[in-house]
Amino acid sequence: METPLTQLVGVRHPIVQTGMGWVAGPRLVSATASAGALGILASATMTVEQLRSAVREVKSRTDAPFGVNLRADAGDARDRVRIIVDEGVRVASFALAPSRELIAELKDAGVVVVPSIGARRHAEKVAAWGADAVIVQGGEGGGHTGEVATTVLLPQVVDAVDIPVIAAGGFHDGRGLVAALAYGAAGVAMGTRFLLTSDSTVPDAVKARYLAASVKDVTVTTRVDGLPHRMLRTDLVAALERSGRIASLARAVRHAAAFRKISGMGWGRMARDGLAMKHGKDLTWSQVLLAANTPMMLKSAMVDGRPELGVMASGQVAGLIEDLPSCAELVERVMLEADEVLGRLRMG
Repeated sequence: METPLTQLVGVRHPIVQTGMGWVAGPRLVSATASAGALGILASATMTVEQLRSAVREVKSRTDAPFGVNLRADAGDARDRVRIIVDEGVRVASFALAPSRELIAELKDAGVVVVPSIGARRHAEKVAAWGADAVIVQGGEGGGHTGEVATTVLLPQVVDAVDIPVIAAGGFHDGRGLVAALAYGAAGVAMGTRFLLTSDSTVPDAVKARYLAASVKDVTVTTRVDGLPHRMLRTDLVAALERSGRIASLARAVRHAAAFRKISGMGWGRMARDGLAMKHGKDLTWSQVLLAANTPMMLKSAMVDGRPELGVMASGQVAGLIEDLPSCAELVERVMLEADEVLGRLRMG
């Protein structure tokens, strides 16, 4: 199936695996890329050298195109951009809008720039700055999310910009891909569906928690890092909802110290990144401090396999997923179902 997305990045199928922190590592990304979709490495939880190593590992596993997700407000963003350019990575994706200068630098080096956005005005801004495509996530999506459903946000953005739009939030099968194409999207991006594959390194016990979840077991809370965050409803999340402001800030300080140790960042770098985040998202200092909770609480579940001590970011679609196919099986299944649906529509 050829769409503006497949033409832009050189993949066989209009499917993107999103850059999920602690989840989208070399194994998942290379499996996705080998299956003909676009895999995206999550770099925010990696040091610069870990990112370089991860990129080279993906390249050793597959010749297919892949991408790297960056935090545009990170103090070392340009060092990471240099790795992308030097290593010949095809796509740079961003969780926050990159600057006009950063977009130009990447495009001059032949890298395709694909920011993720959650509002029409953000899509219009990055398109005017030269972004090659956008991933638009509706409120059904996992992790940090907005209030507008995909079915409302997607057509808004498609009508507003003249670059390829990739739909995210609520997608897991071929029917969803066809629906997104009908709205005018060039493809779909999926996070939770790729997390729940046999190629994902998330511990089996944690995957089992996702598979057991119903749609009603997925909630949105602001008590992890001060921003709306969609995740599985657990006893820990309920406890966070009940905890007071002082306890929340104390937890954030502990997690900031732990993340500093893992990332190798000094307090000065963390403070500068926090300042950039504060202005980029118009946050209070309390929210910036709470943001330290996110990477460490995700790590507890996604890496350490201890969901009782961490959180599990999740799209609402987790309530519809019942199995753990390989990435190759998943992509083939989605494309076969999409072809069948399109065939029925043509005959009808």
